[in-house]
Amino acid sequence: MWAAGASGYVLKDEPLERILAAVRAAGRGEPRFWPEQVERALRWWEETGRKWESLTEREREVLVRMAEGRSNREIAADLWISEKTVEKHVGRILEKLGVNTRIEAAIWAVRGNLRRGGESPQNKGE
Repeated sequence: MWAAGASGYVLKDEPLERILAAVRAAGRGEPRFWPEQVERALRWWEETGRKWESLTEREREVLVRMAEGRSNREIAADLWISEKTVEKHVGRILEKLGVNTRIEAAIWAVRGNLRRGGESPQNKGE
């Protein structure tokens, strides 16, 4: 058995047979992931890395602070730049990530486990 928790992943709209198979596999202590789920996760991970790499170091610093819920004024003070410069960075971040709002950008950052220091989601240092 997996001591940490989940041993598989099942979407709620999966056919009943797949859900039952996943539950039975979990009961036996076997992980259960279907190939298309793994493929989708890998595509997301690769896309996340490409988007992260498209950001400049300063954009990464701004994005991490956005994910912390900081305002443009707070980000500007923290990074010793003007609010206008922060606004420009935010606009480029939204464009590069393909999102419409800073909330969506912050969610993207949190889902990718981005942390202060600018570590890539694929190569996070501990």
